[in-house]
Amino acid sequence: MIKEFLIEEYGKEVLELQKRSYQVEAELIGSNEIPPLKETLAQLKQCGEAFIGYFIDGQLVGVLSFKIVKDVIDLHRVMVHPAYFRKGIAKQMVEYIEKKWESRPMMIVSTGAKNLPAIKFYSRLGFEKSGESVFGDIGVIHFMKRLKRDG
Repeated sequence: MIKEFLIEEYGKEVLELQKRSYQVEAELIGSNEIPPLKETLAQLKQCGEAFIGYFIDGQLVGVLSFKIVKDVIDLHRVMVHPAYFRKGIAKQMVEYIEKKWESRPMMIVSTGAKNLPAIKFYSRLGFEKSGESVFGDIGVIHFMKRLKRDG
């Protein structure tokens, strides 16, 4: 079940899930310099992002956070507990946001350039590569997906 929530409600659970999920990405890209791995609960609560969670039997197993900036949906965190990888949870959360905010013209997201599972995931969902950058020692790929349809 997908549910919108305030970070104050589930901050500790989100932080725990974030560390587990992003540790897998850190291993894939060969760097522990991913900002979510170093984030504190206080920092998380100050991020200004909106959150949705995927719950199974009351347990938080997936989280997606985003901001809407200049009418663009900017996905910030898309994470799933490693025990629940490859079960369609991330896809359902992205589709939930896309459907809820379908009047917005575009959705963007970024991931590590060496995170091949995430790159394939976003490509399958219709995102197109829009650029690359470097954050510290981490190569990052940026994606965008047009949402507003004519007619």
